[in-house]
Amino acid sequence: ARALTPQTAETDAIRFLVGTQSLRYDNQIHIIDFDDENNIINKNVLLHQVGEIWHISTSPADKGVLSTCYNKTSDTKVMTCAAVWRMPKELESGSHESPDDSSSNTQTLQLLCHLDNTAHGNMACVMWEPMGDGKKIISLADNNILLWDLQESSSQAVLSSSAALEGKGQLKFTSGRWSPHHNCTQIATANDTTVRGWDTRSMRQIYCIENAHGQLVRDLDFNPNKQYYLASCGDDCKVKFWDTRNVTEPVKTLEEHSHWVWNVRYNHSHDQLILTGSSDSRVILSNMVSISSEPFGHMVDDDELSDQEDQHQEEKIKEPLQDSVIATYEEHEDSVYAVEWSSADPWLFASLSYDGRLVINRVPRALKYHILL
Repeated sequence: ARALTPQTAETDAIRFLVGTQSLRYDNQIHIIDFDDENNIINKNVLLHQVGEIWHISTSPADKGVLSTCYNKTSDTKVMTCAAVWRMPKELESGSHESPDDSSSNTQTLQLLCHLDNTAHGNMACVMWEPMGDGKKIISLADNNILLWDLQESSSQAVLSSSAALEGKGQLKFTSGRWSPHHNCTQIATANDTTVRGWDTRSMRQIYCIENAHGQLVRDLDFNPNKQYYLASCGDDCKVKFWDTRNVTEPVKTLEEHSHWVWNVRYNHSHDQLILTGSSDSRVILSNMVSISSEPFGHMVDDDELSDQEDQHQEEKIKEPLQDSVIATYEEHEDSVYAVEWSSADPWLFASLSYDGRLVINRVPRALKYHILL
């Protein structure tokens, strides 16, 4: 397995979706519900009969709707296609008990529509408009950016605009993210060692970070609270943080992994918390507080302090807090291809390694209270 996503529209129950990559069996989407109070994982399985799943993402507006990018073999050629699906009604919202006998009631996904890529090539990923009504999606196919409108209860996808990468060599997108800022009119894409920004209204390039990494860029994520900040990671084992207004140098670089970094994710509520997963089989949680939206920590009201405390406090406020690695998680024995924060609980995250192991972890309690108090 290498595809993992939180159920974005589910903000009450802790829920993740995992897509499998079996060559011999029908592939599946596993709906993972985590019962926080009793530390129990419940699982429901949906059949995904069309091929191995390379990427999975969920609608921000409709709990029942998701998209997958999957491999399809036709006449000795393998194509990566994309489709939008609906899960069975009774599985849409979180916190379900697992069925006692899971073998007897594996259910199937309902196909809503295909994202037709016959003219455009292999689909790398599908992104949903972050604050949207679940009707706008962008897919990256080889060197094309395709903006789709989902119409009539998502049963049809109409291509509304597109853009193509031009230049020499093998131009292929590896990943992309839709920015939650600027009224959701910007996306960032990675191809080879380059990160580019695009305006979704004109489909034109707005910035370009050439040689962002020494080798292939694997993943990107936007800071949810600071509109110009972007994180990237790649095969040079590094994670870099950029201010897209000045792309000559990264603002910060993390060099904690010893192999390719597949995934980087900002915490949705506390943007100093950064998760990364790598083929060194480790997940690293970092505290990048100096480039976060609260670089000096939590500001204290003047009224609450006496004079002496006040002076001491002022000195403290002038120094930014130090960036550090908070924890390294070594529960995986294989490449960690995906890390994701829960949509419902900002202190909880999941990681997925290729051997199919999913691990759910919490931010260490001491740090949580340090951030909150």
